[in-house]
Amino acid sequence: MSATGLRLCIPEPGQAWNNAQVEAVKPCLEKMEATERLQWALDFLPENAIVTSSFGAQSAVMLHLVTRFRPDMPVVLIDTGYLFDETYQFIDRLVERLGLNLKIYHPSISPAWQENRFGRRWEQGPEGIRQYNQMNKVEPMERALEDLQVGTWFSGLRREQSDTRQGLAVLQRHGRVVKVSPIADWTNRDVHKYLQAHDLPYHPLWDRGYVSIGDRHTSQPLVEGMSAQDTRFFGMVRECGLHEPERFRRAAS
Repeated sequence: MSATGLRLCIPEPGQAWNNAQVEAVKPCLEKMEATERLQWALDFLPENAIVTSSFGAQSAVMLHLVTRFRPDMPVVLIDTGYLFDETYQFIDRLVERLGLNLKIYHPSISPAWQENRFGRRWEQGPEGIRQYNQMNKVEPMERALEDLQVGTWFSGLRREQSDTRQGLAVLQRHGRVVKVSPIADWTNRDVHKYLQAHDLPYHPLWDRGYVSIGDRHTSQPLVEGMSAQDTRFFGMVRECGLHEPERFRRAAS
């Protein structure tokens, strides 16, 4: 279905997208290609669009897709201060290659101060990991949404990435923001083909067995007997909180 056929789902000028309107367009978007979803979202969804990126293993795909349509779109990176050296190098490489409009957000408390106050929370079981993620990822993302007055949020989430994402919708409400995952239905093969077709790089750690790359203390290579989702947070926590709408209470107010 083309974007033209979705015009009836667009709210009146000045109205925000509500849950009913989001639900109404989901079936239409499922029938579209990723590029059609992107164009539709830029045409009809709220202004002040951003794309978030962890600059992980396959992040070049989403960054390339989005910047083909809007080269100056802000790219929000949450830098916990614990990223791999290779990740920082990968960021610099993609910023130069794609001309990214990078916006970096950090936790309000430095890594050293956090460890002094709370210890190594990532070593304190599932609850410690959740507290760590709230302070180092969710809260900085809340500030980014507020600072940039974000209306539409693009992400590179895919259903194939983990059990928790199998029901991922192309479009959803995330607090007051409308969130779009244009490649939600892409397989690993689709991603690989896109990277090859556009001569885009994988993260440097990909060749060392890392398939999901976040902070250096909670990411590990994939080994026999593990699933990709087990390589993060010691297999104890499936999501970091960035993509859980209920964690963004302040942004929704």
